[in-house]
Amino acid sequence: MSRQASTSKRETKGDRKIHKVMKEFKEGELRSSNGKPVKKRKQAVAIALSEARKSGAKIPTNRS
Repeated sequence: MSRQASTSKRETKGDRKIHKVMKEFKEGELRSSNGKPVKKRKQAVAIALSEARKSGAKIPTNRS
């Protein structure tokens, strides 16, 4: 019998932060810096990645 590798993925600091921010967006509680609610998913993702980077998560910047 061969041994199978564990398929579970460990949750990282960045994953938790992104999950938290996207949950706020879905509930309508996420606000931009000027205090207005965020309505677009792309903006919510940008905020989530930015906050995750600020908290120390190793998330690469967007290549353009």
